[in-house]
Amino acid sequence: MTGPSESGRFSDGPRGGRSGDAGRGGDRDRGRPERGERPGHRGDGPPREGRFGADRRGGARRPVRPAVDLPRHVAYQAIAAVHRDDAYANLVLPAMLRDEGLTGRDAAFATELTYGTLRHTGTLDAIITDAAGRDVQRIDPPVRDALRLGTYQLLHTRVPAHAAVSSTVDLVRTVGPGATGFANAVLREVAGRDSDGWVAKLAPSEETDPIGHLALAYSHPQWIVRAFAEALGGDLRETARLLIEDNERPPVHLCARPGLADPVVLADEVGGAPGAFSPYAVYLSGGAPGELAAVTEGRAHVQDEGSQLVANALAVAPLDGPDGRWLDLCAGPGGKAGLLGALAAERGARLTAVEVAEHRARLVAQATRGLPVTVVHTDGRTVGADPKLPEGHFDRVLVDAPCTGLGSLRRRPESRWRRQPSDLPPLTRLQRELLTAALRAVRPGGLVAYVTCSPHTVETHVTVTEASRRCGFPVDFVDARPLLPAGMPGLGDGPTVQLWPQRHGTDAMFLAVLRKG
Repeated sequence: MTGPSESGRFSDGPRGGRSGDAGRGGDRDRGRPERGERPGHRGDGPPREGRFGADRRGGARRPVRPAVDLPRHVAYQAIAAVHRDDAYANLVLPAMLRDEGLTGRDAAFATELTYGTLRHTGTLDAIITDAAGRDVQRIDPPVRDALRLGTYQLLHTRVPAHAAVSSTVDLVRTVGPGATGFANAVLREVAGRDSDGWVAKLAPSEETDPIGHLALAYSHPQWIVRAFAEALGGDLRETARLLIEDNERPPVHLCARPGLADPVVLADEVGGAPGAFSPYAVYLSGGAPGELAAVTEGRAHVQDEGSQLVANALAVAPLDGPDGRWLDLCAGPGGKAGLLGALAAERGARLTAVEVAEHRARLVAQATRGLPVTVVHTDGRTVGADPKLPEGHFDRVLVDAPCTGLGSLRRRPESRWRRQPSDLPPLTRLQRELLTAALRAVRPGGLVAYVTCSPHTVETHVTVTEASRRCGFPVDFVDARPLLPAGMPGLGDGPTVQLWPQRHGTDAMFLAVLRKG
């Protein structure tokens, strides 16, 4: 990995140089009071510990002059953790916000910068490459992440350009002190165009390479854009709508557990609104849902409305004969098991929740505490070999199969850059094996719901068709559309259902319901 002082359009200026005279006024320019002091290693001495540094004379401790305001510092640290450690933003960012005591507008600003930068990384990198005159991968990783953060502010926020540039140069002075002049020059080049101007310069022609154009314009890998377009029947206009929706910050959805919480009452309690489709959904405008009393008390849990809909579809599907033994074959981390367990409690049924990963099995146990749920830590493919998973025993079976997660990119923005087409063969093989195991587990006449949070056709239609053809049992497809709330638009021709962010405001969940003959 080469350093930022190597050849390119710009060379580093004098050490310690900075752009403009705005200082750390980015937040002040946004109409917010400037945050308190930020400690840390500024590149001109040993790292300092704690929020306040000791007086050289050994007397009272005094504030340390910050390298950059706290929200930007937290956003940078979260972005760096994602790229350096393969961390997940939805896990590391909340912890960092708590550790730094950031709340309200400061926490919202840090969250916007983190998720926005991660969502737009591909296009930001193309712009930085052009502005710097060198491939972005040749820039040292700490400086590269700082430039991504600064470029996002310039092109996608209302932060004034001088504040975005100066605050990013301040950040580079801390994480890559020899690259301040380089960063200043690159960001000033970026600031010469708005986002549309950069797309017009860098994106392939819409006429000759529509997939490449959409990929750069809306910051998705080309293979994902191509998969989305195929799943949408080649409709590039709707594909663009989906990509735009993927780049929006999604609302938080709660699931009011049946028998434990009424969604209308819960919406009033949490300051939200009842969901549009799921009878259990509540929409939140923001905040920290994990701290809500309803969540900590087990009356509700955080769950996308699409996940609620597909789990509930299995529960409401007509079934002849006994209906007391339910199975969730891939239960971690426990959201769908929590909803199914609450529904089972109302109907005198019992749910067996299977999870292969030990730590996720613990999460399932925690999520279903107090419900008629038995958690089994094993591989779901062991049906028939494990005495706890006998063949032909269960009445309803859910297979929420491991998948690429392409349907939840708006919630996990870093996933679009981590997933590769090479991930598909082992995943689809696992999906077929799990669905085949589910068909062994269900009794004749019983129901299996196959669910993925991906619209990729090889994870949806191809997997279901191949598994049902090869399983060795007679299998009929149940039309899943009537199992969803009446009036839902855009459910297609059946018998399977694909939900979409741009149509339904949900993650892109796929649902197929099979009845064993």
